[in-house]
Amino acid sequence: MTNAWRLAVRDLRAGGRGLWLLLVCLFLGTAALAGIGSLSSSITAALDAQSRRLLGGDLELRVSQRRPTVEESAAFASYGRTSESVAVNTMAQTRARGASTLINLRAVDERWPLIGRLELLPGALASRPRGRNIAIAPALAERLNLKVGDQVRIGASWMRIMGVIATEPDTLGFSFGPTALVDMAGLDATQVIQPGSLYQSRTRILLRPGLDPDRTGEALVRRYPSAGWAARTPQDAAGNVKRSIDQLGQFLLLVGLAALAIAGIGIGSGVSAYLERKGRMIATLKVLGARSGTIAAVFLLQIGLVAGIGIAAGLALGAAVPWIVGTLAGSALPIPPQLSFYPAPLLVAAGLSLLVALLFSLPALARARAIPAASLLRDKVSVARRPTIAVLLAMAILLAALVALAVLTASDRAIALGFVAATGALVVLLWLLGAGLRWLLARLPRPRRPLMRLALANLHRPGAQTDRLVVALGLGFSLFVALAAINTSLSNELASTAPAKAPRFFAIDVQPEDEPTFRSAVRRAAPTATIEAVPSLRGSIVALKGQRVSDMKTLPEGAWILRGDRTITWSATVPPRNEVVDGKWWPADYRGPPLISLEDRAAELLGLKVGDSVTVAVLGVEIPARIAALRKVDWQGLGLNFALIFSPGYIEEAPHSLLASVYAPATRDGAVATGVAEALPSVTMLRTGDVIGQVSELLGRIALAIRAAAAVTVAAGIVVLVGAVTASGQARRYDTVVLKLLGGSRRQLLAGQAIEYALLAFLLAMVAFLLGTLAGWYVVTAVLELHWAPDWLAIAGTLAASIVTTLGIGVASSLPALRATPASGLRSG
Repeated sequence: MTNAWRLAVRDLRAGGRGLWLLLVCLFLGTAALAGIGSLSSSITAALDAQSRRLLGGDLELRVSQRRPTVEESAAFASYGRTSESVAVNTMAQTRARGASTLINLRAVDERWPLIGRLELLPGALASRPRGRNIAIAPALAERLNLKVGDQVRIGASWMRIMGVIATEPDTLGFSFGPTALVDMAGLDATQVIQPGSLYQSRTRILLRPGLDPDRTGEALVRRYPSAGWAARTPQDAAGNVKRSIDQLGQFLLLVGLAALAIAGIGIGSGVSAYLERKGRMIATLKVLGARSGTIAAVFLLQIGLVAGIGIAAGLALGAAVPWIVGTLAGSALPIPPQLSFYPAPLLVAAGLSLLVALLFSLPALARARAIPAASLLRDKVSVARRPTIAVLLAMAILLAALVALAVLTASDRAIALGFVAATGALVVLLWLLGAGLRWLLARLPRPRRPLMRLALANLHRPGAQTDRLVVALGLGFSLFVALAAINTSLSNELASTAPAKAPRFFAIDVQPEDEPTFRSAVRRAAPTATIEAVPSLRGSIVALKGQRVSDMKTLPEGAWILRGDRTITWSATVPPRNEVVDGKWWPADYRGPPLISLEDRAAELLGLKVGDSVTVAVLGVEIPARIAALRKVDWQGLGLNFALIFSPGYIEEAPHSLLASVYAPATRDGAVATGVAEALPSVTMLRTGDVIGQVSELLGRIALAIRAAAAVTVAAGIVVLVGAVTASGQARRYDTVVLKLLGGSRRQLLAGQAIEYALLAFLLAMVAFLLGTLAGWYVVTAVLELHWAPDWLAIAGTLAASIVTTLGIGVASSLPALRATPASGLRSG
């Protein structure tokens, strides 16, 4: 090994530049995996470290449409120090021009916050709001052009802005509008909470030492089984955010694996080209008595050194990604990342990269090891040998280790295994396509045009890199086409379907006695408006077929309807956009025992059918009911739809409000919002476009992250393209010299190269179109369950960019070969 090490280092110093492709490919693949893993770990660590602050205590108990009773408050306080808050969506209106917007009004008691502190921007009139004073989020101040000292109308009261919020505890989560903070007296002054209003009360507890949050929460929920309380611990505080981060991180890691697979193609090309140039050196060493094992050790050490440098550089960049993203795009993240060193994702990235480097380098090493000493005399006619059984077995072991590491370290192993299997199948398919293309071109009749004949010959000649290029670039461009199809389908769904079917507003907390006033206010602002109004209140499913949900060890997978409470309604007839698919709807004059209708997919998730019993808790009262019908619901229209609908009768006695949808011309949005705010200040007008805008913004951030990861994939493909041209550089220079001696001009030779890469790029575009649109269709229709509505112009633009990129880089990389002079070719020969 001493001699092998000395020879490896000496040769690297003299001619190690040939391994640059190995270095760059490993750097790109490692950096993608390490960066995605480090960023995901940093955000997850921040959520874990600040979970108590995000929750606002050790335990949170929440209930809808009511506040805790005296008995419940005393029971909560027996476990530790408590604080109560109330959250409700309502409208804020200014004196100037009557501008209004939706806000998230939060009322807190004197003990809030139990953890952390409220910080206001300089210039605040007090440390916290009291009475008719209010603190507002910077987004609200900017939206309504407000400053400290101004007044804003909330509900029935004009409130004075006493400060702008700089830091607010326990605010992680989705809300429809910016925060406005008041105390309990301020909430009473606004009169926004009326019987049946939709609001949420939260009691946070700092538990006494020794009490377990999970067990305490379960005990309190069981103590009041029909009260509708739901318990959350610090581990649950950022549960949805963590799940989203994990899912997005998992998807990006899979994209990173695709980049690493493409990089592997480049590694194979680069190592093969490097070792082919070392053929005379290998033969010379064998003539001097070197054994095949020593020669293999020399080049294995070289590859290991270069791979180590590439992996180390990629790990360094990947470890710095949380700092880079936190600096450049920290505001787009749900929480600032916790800047630290995370070894786990770095070790996984290093392991995967090393296995890929070994897997794709092994065939070239085996061929180099088998080069005979006699090739010094006849290297031009030596035939490449197929891998031996031992080499194939070693490659199978490396491949199994690679798949095992990728799957076992994934958060969702089933998805990771499916992705790895699909990627493997796609690589094999593309490889076969590339090999088939070479076979077909070699057997086609030769074109009469010299340039076309030259271009086709370059694609199927011995040593051509066509099959590897088809795999690498086909995989990368297919990914971009799939992303374009997914993104444009989402955009078209939101931009065309929603405005065509969706109402302009949802009105929340309309009191039944105020319905005529509400309709009059809307009609004055928009005479052609259509209004749908239904009763609404909040309820939660507490038992299925006689078994209490709280007693279930595990909830059915995807059973979203059991998590927390839901908005429910009742109806004598089948609502619009609903279709009964099983069972029978009750008569319009039905007044018997409570019946319900469930959305069909929710019933399938819960394993329910017509005739089964379901118990729903509404305002602390348990209502047992029997399933009479299952419905298919058109959720995409964004109209008034409910997963759970009761029959009229008993439930109508519960205090409730009306939920209304307003279909009006878009040009009357401002007039409708202002008219309702002036007539009924306690009614909340939720603009559908604002909701769609928030969803679109979220999807845009996700798409940006996916594009960033996919860019690494395409960068790897570009490097593979450059490397493949470089790998065949010696043969291309030889051909160029011969053609120049035969009278070929540089312009003709360049045109031949352009035709070659144009044909290859066109083939890749067709492959990417077929595979990418198929993958995009599956994601949109099967995963997202949306209509397939891609923008074919955007996809065509993606394909055009792919063709131009391939053509430009291929031709540019061929320029060194075109500069070769006949004299240099004769001297080298």
